[in-house]
Amino acid sequence: MSKEINTPKIQKDQKQQMQIDQEQIRDRVKHIKHQILVLSGKGGVGKSTVAVNLAMSLSLEGKKVGILDVDIHGPSVPKVLNLEGTSLQTDGEILYPVEVSENLKVMSIGFLLANDDDAVIWRGPRKYNMIKQFLKDVDWGELDFLIVDSPPGTGDEPIAIVQLLENADGAIIVTTPQELALSDVRKGITFCRNLNLPVIGVLENMSGFICPKCGETIDIFKSGGGKKMAAQLDVPFLGQIPIDPQIVRSCDSGQPYVQHYSSSPAAQAFKEAMMPLFELEEKH
Repeated sequence: MSKEINTPKIQKDQKQQMQIDQEQIRDRVKHIKHQILVLSGKGGVGKSTVAVNLAMSLSLEGKKVGILDVDIHGPSVPKVLNLEGTSLQTDGEILYPVEVSENLKVMSIGFLLANDDDAVIWRGPRKYNMIKQFLKDVDWGELDFLIVDSPPGTGDEPIAIVQLLENADGAIIVTTPQELALSDVRKGITFCRNLNLPVIGVLENMSGFICPKCGETIDIFKSGGGKKMAAQLDVPFLGQIPIDPQIVRSCDSGQPYVQHYSSSPAAQAFKEAMMPLFELEEKH
């Protein structure tokens, strides 16, 4: 006769392991002053581009910044920073993030894939464990900011990162001006409120195209929808990032836009959008 499984003991062991894991995460996070999530209820709004350029803007101001890419199925950060093919360094159970510069470090599942075309076909529990490992086993060192690039939607990955971090400073919600995007982005704000995650503000990306010849602004995807939505939902509005073909070229070539086109209107908009993050520093 087969031995009966002691279910209460298994549950007790699992609970104890979860407590141990959470303590290890707390020990890592205590060396990070601020944790900021970049979220959107809609795909294709340029969320990863925003996350990278905000992080780069902070690092150029002398802040020590980490980017954690938890988009398990579509990690974009290695491409945007020209880090494709980079291997992670490890020392036993400790993982070390890839250093882009003296002030900028990056961790992404993209560094763990044998081939850039590999598909990650995972269900929720495995994705949760991967995110937990990124928080528990990665030695970030001392950071002023950890910018978390989350996948679109309100599913497993955003829920996991909010719960595991426990006390993140808040979320930057990225949208584009058209109503199709705004209707999904509203759900992202509801997501934050349901999880008691503060909304730092809404950032409207792809907001008008500034003609390089005449300087006239053309509203290709309309404009002002993000600002209107922020007012309706009573959350701060962080500004509008205009369309600039150089942003696309920068992402494809792995050259951070704000670093190479610092005088452009879009780069200035990114700089203004990070001002509330400096206010967090002042309150710390």
